[in-house]
Amino acid sequence: MKDYKNYLPKYPLIWQKDDLYFKVFCSIPNVATGIILRTQNSIFIIDPGDGILRDLKRELKTPDILKISNVFISHGHHDHVGGLWSFLTYLSVMNKSTPLNLYYPEGCIEIESIFRAFNEVYGRELSYEICLFPLNKAETIVTEGVSVKPFKVNHREAVPGSKRSVEVPSIGFNFAYNKLNICYGGDTAYCDSLVQMAKDSDLAVIEAGALDEEESELHMTFKQAISVGKTAKEFFLVHVPE
Repeated sequence: MKDYKNYLPKYPLIWQKDDLYFKVFCSIPNVATGIILRTQNSIFIIDPGDGILRDLKRELKTPDILKISNVFISHGHHDHVGGLWSFLTYLSVMNKSTPLNLYYPEGCIEIESIFRAFNEVYGRELSYEICLFPLNKAETIVTEGVSVKPFKVNHREAVPGSKRSVEVPSIGFNFAYNKLNICYGGDTAYCDSLVQMAKDSDLAVIEAGALDEEESELHMTFKQAISVGKTAKEFFLVHVPE
């Protein structure tokens, strides 16, 4: 890892061009990932991991948090969705009145389970509507002046007590706004779809979560992540083991 020390992330990671602002609060494997994207007219949350509400409160005033209408989730692992429950609760306690849209990969049972449990506990007193949008790679969302294209990535998880792994429903996102675009790969092993989406993007946010420099079917190695990142105009490495 010492060969790549210049690429190690120092959170928060901030990137801004004109009025497009992107901030990775943190992205630590098995702990938390939390990201916001802001334009003049929108605030998106990307992967609401543990601590997302705390980070939002430090970043925004309460009225601005209540205006948030879109959350984009790459997959259902706890380090990417662990802060969702507290965020949803805060919105209701503070009397959010407009709908909140949750976009997530089709087949992601974690998000649907959180929604069912949350609705069972708070449904009668909820001040706003939660709308679920399972996505596949063919769909593009245009909202608040931003075009969001999800794309399939290759994330897997190990089967306990076995050398096997199984596929996790997972997607990356390309955010396009005013001729600028940001590619966020989420968690993934090396895959052609990420290579294609990252190339020539203004910013590529690439995970380097492999624990060693050998090929990994669960995450990318530093070498792989940097090779993809360098095809973009700028890049961040994230999800790097501590």
